[in-house]
Amino acid sequence: MITSSSNPQMKWIVQLNKKAKTRYEQRVFVVEGIKICQEIPSEWIEKVYLSESFFRDPKRMEQWQDYPHEVVSERVFQAVSDTKTPQGILCLVKMPKYSLEDILGKNPHILILEDIQDPGNLGTMLRTGEGAGITGVIMSKSTVDLFHPKVIRSTMGSLFRVPFYIAEDLSETLRELKEKGISLYAAHLEGKLLYQEPDYRKSCGFLIGNEGNGLSQGIAELADAYIRIPMEGNVESLNAAIAAALLMYETNRQRFCTEHNR
Repeated sequence: MITSSSNPQMKWIVQLNKKAKTRYEQRVFVVEGIKICQEIPSEWIEKVYLSESFFRDPKRMEQWQDYPHEVVSERVFQAVSDTKTPQGILCLVKMPKYSLEDILGKNPHILILEDIQDPGNLGTMLRTGEGAGITGVIMSKSTVDLFHPKVIRSTMGSLFRVPFYIAEDLSETLRELKEKGISLYAAHLEGKLLYQEPDYRKSCGFLIGNEGNGLSQGIAELADAYIRIPMEGNVESLNAAIAAALLMYETNRQRFCTEHNR
């Protein structure tokens, strides 16, 4: 049993939680909590760390006894945990890697994010995107790290099922999408079209910009059309995750209606 926070494994977990650079160098990230750990594909799990009380509970251990695991004292588990109320289990998980082709699917429905900075927003967009049937997410490299502990918790497991692609050059990636016949729509304050007006039944992608600054001019100009969400009162714009949800679900609605009216 690990009883010291100075244990090299415990120090490594702390570094993985704190530093994106470490995560990407090692291609490993940390997932914590009972429910979300249960959602990890088994082949992604590298090692499991269990608190002493979790390990002594036969019911809880039933699912985890066949994985490589280490038992950690309650005090040390609390010290390395990224949550205020640890649930007694954390997993080291292999980082998946997807190509741009993996994002496209049969009929692309893509969420494209430029410089999103709030971990909760990014996690919520992945979770909502899975529910709305997106084929994947494309992110600029300056978007908050997808494997940040808060992002992981916010995805509620969708991280393990929604393909993603981190673009080295977002402009170039968007040009590739356009060459493949994918229509790009920018959620933009200058939009003339109401968001429900375009036909999203064919290949499409939605551009969502930074929470404070919106889309950069260069990225926005690559869109085929600017769309807007109508606002009442003195509200100028919606939270990025909420705006993305409206657009993704409008696409889902159009496609669902077409499929069921055949």
